[in-house]
Amino acid sequence: MTKPLSSDLQSYYDFERIVEIDFIRATEAAALNSYSWLGRGEKEKADAAACDAIRGMFDLINVCGEVVIGEGIKDNAPGIFKGEHLGQWRPNAPKFDIALDPIDGTTSIAKGLPNAISVIAAASPEPGVSVALQDIPAFYMMKLAYGPAVKIHAQKTGIDCLKLNAPIEESFTVIARALRKRVQDLTVCVMDRPRHERLIHNIRELGCSLRMISDGDVSAAIAPSLPDSGIDVYIGIGGAPEAVLAAAAVKCLGGDIQTQVWPRDLKERDELIASDYEDQLKKVFTADDLARGKNIIFCATGISESALLPGVKINGNTATTHSILMRAKQKTIRYIRTVHNLSEKTIRLRSSKQEHHL
Repeated sequence: MTKPLSSDLQSYYDFERIVEIDFIRATEAAALNSYSWLGRGEKEKADAAACDAIRGMFDLINVCGEVVIGEGIKDNAPGIFKGEHLGQWRPNAPKFDIALDPIDGTTSIAKGLPNAISVIAAASPEPGVSVALQDIPAFYMMKLAYGPAVKIHAQKTGIDCLKLNAPIEESFTVIARALRKRVQDLTVCVMDRPRHERLIHNIRELGCSLRMISDGDVSAAIAPSLPDSGIDVYIGIGGAPEAVLAAAAVKCLGGDIQTQVWPRDLKERDELIASDYEDQLKKVFTADDLARGKNIIFCATGISESALLPGVKINGNTATTHSILMRAKQKTIRYIRTVHNLSEKTIRLRSSKQEHHL
């Protein structure tokens, strides 16, 4: 007797190929539902709208998704938190560990600035991989992200030739050599924060071009691994959950990111030590440490313009979204441009358990 189609799908050896488009639908829904808050100065309401849409979309997806890295802790947002279940959780449904940020760049969306995206990374079970997406129990990490050419050069030259904690003139010399550029020809991306004052001064002293962003360091950390982003290196201190999301994407693209926990003060350092995390404070994590294995999916949809993706475009009765979908297994990269007919388009929201017109 022929098995029901649903049973066939659940036993399919590579289920990611089937469900990955639904993950894109979730980030599209988050982008569309939050877009109306662009520039309105209400970042919590924008984030709540994105969370509502993601939860609502996952209510339609037959997966067992557990959030292993959520958002909201760092900025007290409405967020989707660690331990939350997403999906229908029917018997025998495929399992996924999920890391997400409904809006990376909430300040950007509140101010109507670039670099706001909705992003999800997911990992399905894999032999030999107990923890695919590494939860870092800290607010911030120091980061150094670079593209595939730099990673290959560092591997050939020796793993110690490029170190997160080395003086930037040493690191930038290695990166420039890998890219066949002069150091002063490098374009460096840094978040505009008081904590980066000395770093920014040093970058300028080297003569590099500097691209400063106000928010949204997931797309910024991914940018050096994209061939046409115009960014050669990303450096600086940003969110720890965002580091894991960026690592998942960078791994799919063949680049790398080095990160290290950056306690904000002695109180946070003591809390990390009390939580048996002292041995990890000095550890430098790479993309392979933060996103392990090959069963990893990364997807994102632009809300406002970024180096990664164009933002939502409204033209009359249509909305156009731009998304990226990547898999670590084959390092496949798909750019998806979707045109939504606003007279017909609906988004399911968890808050009402109903479809809503935009």
